[in-house]
Amino acid sequence: MEIKITEDRSGKKPHPEDSQLGFGKYTTDHMFLMNYDQPQGWHDARIEPYGDLRLDPAAMVLHYNQEVFEGLKAYHLPDGGIGLFRPEKNIERMNASARRMVMPEIDTPMFLQAVKELVLLEREWIPRSEGTSLYIRPTMIATEAALGVHPAASYLFYIIVGPVGAYYPEGFNPTRIFVSDDFVRAAKGGVGEAKTSGNYGPTLFAQKQAAAKGYTQVLWLDAKERRYVEEVGTSNIFFYLDDELVTPPLEGTILPGVTRDSVLQLSRHWGITAVERPVDIEEVIDSCRSGRLKEMFATGTAAVISPVGEIGYKGSDYKIADGGVGEISRKFYDEITGIQYGHRDDPFGWRMRLA
Repeated sequence: MEIKITEDRSGKKPHPEDSQLGFGKYTTDHMFLMNYDQPQGWHDARIEPYGDLRLDPAAMVLHYNQEVFEGLKAYHLPDGGIGLFRPEKNIERMNASARRMVMPEIDTPMFLQAVKELVLLEREWIPRSEGTSLYIRPTMIATEAALGVHPAASYLFYIIVGPVGAYYPEGFNPTRIFVSDDFVRAAKGGVGEAKTSGNYGPTLFAQKQAAAKGYTQVLWLDAKERRYVEEVGTSNIFFYLDDELVTPPLEGTILPGVTRDSVLQLSRHWGITAVERPVDIEEVIDSCRSGRLKEMFATGTAAVISPVGEIGYKGSDYKIADGGVGEISRKFYDEITGIQYGHRDDPFGWRMRLA
């Protein structure tokens, strides 16, 4: 499909200094949009100046949460090129989320074309400092104006991008995580494995409570027994127990993270035993006390690898080993970011070159 490009000639936004970036604070001059209607399908692919969306007050996304989104990044490569990291996995996951929310899928080549043309148009926005990148946020929303509960007949797919730095203020340093046993994120049979906005809004109350106590994020337990670890609010979770890397299994309540999959593949490549199994929170606490838990870290596109130095559970805090950045956490962080930024070999073919 041809993408019509209308460039902004009215005066572009000022570019922030890399030191000011943070995460999600800035957007660039242009965005990609494409419409879907039955029976026409996807059409009118275009890049135009960044601006407001116009929606009917009865648009179904506003009432019934037919919305899915993704997150990936573009990076400067040492030779001046631009790279993406495993974008096909993000497309695969977004289409899986769309199927779960009864929304139309997007052809992979079309999706990649949209990302490529928008990123190349906005390439001057890609920051160059270590740990920075251009964040890419594809989103699909139901636009049909109707108040009856049914799958919408029309949708808007759009992509916005913006320069980002570290996701957490701590950067690549240990975080403190609060284990919530009062609230739950997802239940089996629900939509926990879909990247849809309805999974995030309900977590904000617990996140606010955790932040008030000095914690960076919430570690969620299963909805039925409040016993088994599932994931952090924005990331998957890993434990280095004895000499095994352990992470909860994907059973419908956990987002299948791209970085999570990358860590598992790297583990096997390096000969580290990686196990996907249920993890009892009491096992985590006991292993903290005994020293069996050598490291704990979260994984996600935004932070890549986020070491956990301490967890809070039932009024007590438990330090993970010495509370610092562990050797395994550092090894994964260095390897994945090295591949992303083109500083290391890419034996898996994960890095996609745009230019």
